Amino acid sequence: MSLLQIEGLTASYGSAQALFGVSLAVDAGEVVALMGRNGMGKTTTIRAICRMIGASGGLSFDGHNLHTLPSHKVAQLGVGLVPEGRRCFGDLTVRENLIAAARPGDWTLQTVGALFPRLTERHGQRAASLSGGEQQMLAIGRALMTNPRLLVLDEATEGLAPVIRDEIWAAIRKLKSETGMAILLVDKSVAELARVADRAVVLERGATVWQGVMDDLTPEISERFIGV
Repeated sequence: MSLLQIEGLTASYGSAQALFGVSLAVDAGEVVALMGRNGMGKTTTIRAICRMIGASGGLSFDGHNLHTLPSHKVAQLGVGLVPEGRRCFGDLTVRENLIAAARPGDWTLQTVGALFPRLTERHGQRAASLSGGEQQMLAIGRALMTNPRLLVLDEATEGLAPVIRDEIWAAIRKLKSETGMAILLVDKSVAELARVADRAVVLERGATVWQGVMDDLTPEISERFIGV
């Protein structure tokens, strides 16, 4: 059984249906890219996984039915979310952000600092005073401090300077090669995703329209469903 298993997932915002049948799976130690144009249901899928929006269909993590759990219980099961837009606690220091949701495990202030040395340099600095790239590193570090079994990254490099994007992609590749952590990754950079992801799932109008190994994601499929 896959660590994360989704089958025929549907979800709505009020009367507006957003998901019409999303199916995907993430195995332990696997990196899966969730792809598609803007507005096709990627973030809604993540919100459904984390129980931030009601949904119907198959939705399980490590054999647990997520529909029966509130968001904090999903996190306790081992789902660590890096949300779109970072959403750090601006009035708290870097250190306070990191320890706010910390749980026992390999990821500590020291190991997060080894992955992102900038965070160690700014431990006493308020999160609101950090650059956008530093805030993104903090958001990733905060999720890692929960010691997740599945790390979910929603547009982790969007809007960042190229040098910062390179640092974050390097960190993601390091997570894959050195930790064996399962990762579900939303991003627009097909080239970078191809370097780290094992498989891809493509959404179109709230439904899964293609999935397979990254080597099978042809330019024709990318042009048709992703727009690149």
